[in-house]
Amino acid sequence: MNFVRPVTGNRPLAGVDLPDAPVKALESFVDEAREGVGARRAGALFLSGDSAQVKAAAGAVAHELGRGMFRVDLKAVVSKYIGETEKNLNRVFDAAEAQDAVLFFDEADALFGKRSEVKDSHDRFANIEINYLLQKMESFSGVAIVATNAPVKIDTCRFCRYVVVGTK
Repeated sequence: MNFVRPVTGNRPLAGVDLPDAPVKALESFVDEAREGVGARRAGALFLSGDSAQVKAAAGAVAHELGRGMFRVDLKAVVSKYIGETEKNLNRVFDAAEAQDAVLFFDEADALFGKRSEVKDSHDRFANIEINYLLQKMESFSGVAIVATNAPVKIDTCRFCRYVVVGTK
């Protein structure tokens, strides 16, 4: 099964219609990703706002870094079977590592929810998936970009940068 699709036609950041504040934040993120922060690169970028602007901003980050971008097909990655989502995520990150590509998780609310109090086995396994994903993102040597309409629902991580690129 194919979990990622290449995204083509990305424009430079200067060619994307965004307000000044998000542009400055994205430029800063790109600089950190180029230079590396400690032993690893900049980490993950969480974008929220207008869907078209978010997609354009993600593509611009990949363009500025001189890398291809893979859009992650979350419908294919997430599985109802225990342990399969984690295996699929491994395949996604391995593909991006092999191509030195930026990972773009579009509409990622379903996969990147907040960890919750465990009330039953479903909660327990959902928390395990979120923990696993955050670990993969933290150890990923590339750049992962996560788009969401509801940043409040996204679990926070210490290595992530959050940028609102526009309003809905």
